[in-house]
Amino acid sequence: MAGGTKRLPRAVREQQMLDAAVQVFSVNGYHETSMDAIAARAEISKPMLYLYYGSKEDLFGAVLDRELRRFIEGVAANLDFGLPARDMLATALPLFFNYIDANRASWIVLYTQATSSQTFAHTVREGRERIIDLVAQLLSAGTRNPEPGTDFELTATALVGAGEAVANRVSAGDVDVDDATALLTNLFWRGLKGKPAAG
Repeated sequence: MAGGTKRLPRAVREQQMLDAAVQVFSVNGYHETSMDAIAARAEISKPMLYLYYGSKEDLFGAVLDRELRRFIEGVAANLDFGLPARDMLATALPLFFNYIDANRASWIVLYTQATSSQTFAHTVREGRERIIDLVAQLLSAGTRNPEPGTDFELTATALVGAGEAVANRVSAGDVDVDDATALLTNLFWRGLKGKPAAG
């Protein structure tokens, strides 16, 4: 380990460790990943990794917190709730799928590794609720003539589930972003457009 790396600011070193952890967890899974492997990937000593993150569980929790925040903020920051419904879809879905395509290891950790562990299920659940709330806002803003009693939150829950399923295919390289966007646009549009305006 080069001497110069010891002088990195703490915040930079933390991100370096989290970056390494995302990559190793995404390949090996939580249970099969060792702190030795993450330390080696981050090019630091294992004692230093434990100094920053007291246990593998703490480190994985920090990874989830960061990756969920990045995902939600990365997509939400570019949404325009004032757009017509079709334009809103044309903006939101490519943002969603392009983010996943560019951050496949992150998505695998969030929606494959984390969801398989009871310890971290609450973190994933909270993140999913934030996404559902965001989609419900999009549905509410974009639906011009909703049916009476339309439950935007329930509709958003169904759409997020469908989106996650397709996103898993994108992260595995089985479906490209354009095909995923077209598929979900057709599905989402039925929920957004509502009933025809009277007269």
